[in-house]
Amino acid sequence: MLGRTLCEAFKSDEVVVADLPECDITDRSSIAAFFAEADPDVVIHAAAMTNVDGCETDSALAYRINEEGTRNVAIVSAAMNARLIAVSTDYVFSGEPEEGRDGWNEEDTPRPRTVYGASKFAGEEMIRSLYPEAVVLRIAWLYGSGGPSFVHTMVKLLSADGEPVKVVNDQFGNPTSAEAVAEAIRFILSKPSLEGTVHATCEGTASWYDFAAELKKLMPSLKRGLVPCTTAEFPRPAPRPKNSALEKRVLALLGYTMPDWRSALADFVASEFPTV
Repeated sequence: MLGRTLCEAFKSDEVVVADLPECDITDRSSIAAFFAEADPDVVIHAAAMTNVDGCETDSALAYRINEEGTRNVAIVSAAMNARLIAVSTDYVFSGEPEEGRDGWNEEDTPRPRTVYGASKFAGEEMIRSLYPEAVVLRIAWLYGSGGPSFVHTMVKLLSADGEPVKVVNDQFGNPTSAEAVAEAIRFILSKPSLEGTVHATCEGTASWYDFAAELKKLMPSLKRGLVPCTTAEFPRPAPRPKNSALEKRVLALLGYTMPDWRSALADFVASEFPTV
């Protein structure tokens, strides 16, 4: 989903798409051969195992992709002197609310509670040790053209007949459009000396229920109801963060502001579901 959005956002540039089976990030020789032919100036590393529950059940694969795969990308990118932007996640943080704070900033210490978060943080650490000039870009609650995403799931559920849909109302984060992330990456690329960790989620905090309710407001044709519920009513193999909202301190210092999550969602709905 993010890859498709990036290809569209940077279509005026020369974009070389790396994907399986032509390029396997778990095989360094595969990456090296692909990069040698592509000769990239910039590498946007968006490949990952992002199935949070799947990571819990197959931790070996999660670490192979998210840690070792990222290690391979960092090594080959550094060797080719290609600027690297590696996408990471809010799940590197515990997600446990702390008194007096609204979110997690770039200098907070990660304490992941899931295999997904731990494997992604391990990948971050690989980048920091092997290619410190790279940018680690943390995003969260992503939706984008074509999905799969929470937005697409909700549109499908709320378009059907039936009892009101239960949506969790005690987990909070930043709903973020892939388009907004692509524009943040464009800005980062305009700052050649920028390195380190950057947060790039949309502004404003919402629960999943808030997210769904805003979607319904934007799409009056979705007639099925919504009912708030608790996390405890939907137990999952991997614990979900209670509050994974990210503060954008680095971008703010550079004078860049991410769009508000409601306005970004409205723009997305208008383009993705014009007839619904």
